[in-house]
Amino acid sequence: MELAGSDEVRCVWTNELGGLTFSAGERFIKWGPKNLETSMAREAERLRWAGAYVPCPEVLDTGEDWTHEWLVTRALPGRSAVDPFWIEQPEAAVRALGRSLRFLHDSLPVESCRWQWSAPARIRNARERGIEVPPDFDHAPEIDRPVVCHGDPCSPNTLLLDDGSLAGFVDFGALGVADRWADIAVGALATTWNYGPGYRELFIESYGLEPDHERLDYYESLWEAT
Repeated sequence: MELAGSDEVRCVWTNELGGLTFSAGERFIKWGPKNLETSMAREAERLRWAGAYVPCPEVLDTGEDWTHEWLVTRALPGRSAVDPFWIEQPEAAVRALGRSLRFLHDSLPVESCRWQWSAPARIRNARERGIEVPPDFDHAPEIDRPVVCHGDPCSPNTLLLDDGSLAGFVDFGALGVADRWADIAVGALATTWNYGPGYRELFIESYGLEPDHERLDYYESLWEAT
């Protein structure tokens, strides 16, 4: 691979859209087909902005051709929250994930964020991509607290040090302002995919809230619908 130079290349992640992530020395290379929902150029913008406030990868290069795009970043320390090290201690991992998401929301300044991940913006984007989103979704719950959301707060996108402290966040392609429950709902749901049933409430507790079932149900369903 030309982007890797002389470094040894190892594929570390494959997504459902056909995108691949490779490690190459002290760098990571994301490569995949162009995506109408997000783009790696947009992710690079968000990483550069967010990096002033929270730990996330430094952007080294980005580009595209007619069909594909790529993003090269500097590696962060720590392990993915779905590394076997953490899968074997799910309670500690989930507690760390909840705390980390709260740190993200408390650290990124809403007033200077120029991107949106609100329910109307996501619904509009999905419909423009040809997804039939039922009209019921147009009636979102009243916003609890607007924050800069991660946009894809699934467990693999948080990196943890072995003591459970935050190492950093990755995959900011959808980062934008929204109700905090848009992230909380997906982060809590993701614990069931990665660690099994029974951890959603612990995730929310570790974030520092009581479950808000109306907002959880809405944003979980919106995630699945869009």
